[in-house]
Amino acid sequence: MNVETDEIADRLHSAAIHLLRRAREHDEESGLSPARLSALSVVVFRGPLTLGKLAAAEDVRSATMTGIVNGLEKDRLVRRKPHAQDRRAVLVEATSAGRRRLAQARARRIDLVAGKVADLSEADLALLKRAAELLDERFALQPWKPVELRSGGASQPSSTGYRASPARQLAAKSATPASPVQSA
Repeated sequence: MNVETDEIADRLHSAAIHLLRRAREHDEESGLSPARLSALSVVVFRGPLTLGKLAAAEDVRSATMTGIVNGLEKDRLVRRKPHAQDRRAVLVEATSAGRRRLAQARARRIDLVAGKVADLSEADLALLKRAAELLDERFALQPWKPVELRSGGASQPSSTGYRASPARQLAAKSATPASPVQSA
């Protein structure tokens, strides 16, 4: 690698950390701990999956993940179901309340980021869009696409041509605010 590539990588790394730290400031509103919110995200986007695979995805021990899933299950955000091929295993899947809670948390993060870049020029926004595409190509486990939460439908364009993501639509439809103990 050359000096310019290293500098770009360093700046991207720093920007990603700052962006995620700022976004996490809004995660408290979800009523979930960072570990539970992260595990719920994995279950929503990659589930249903076994407890072992969920633990591996979150880089924690199975015993730790059991505690996290127990809490999510108590809040009715996930449920366990029998594994069809392996009777010894169970799958963890998100409930509709879990998908809604995650959609609300994700919408708050998206709103934060959108607010920070809203005043940029069209050229700068296009540059950020292309940078996001390039980063996604190199780092994402799956290609980016607008979130589809299984219970949501196609997104509707607004008068500005902006197409709200299904996550934001689902979050907007939720009339009751998220509570750490009660889920709708």
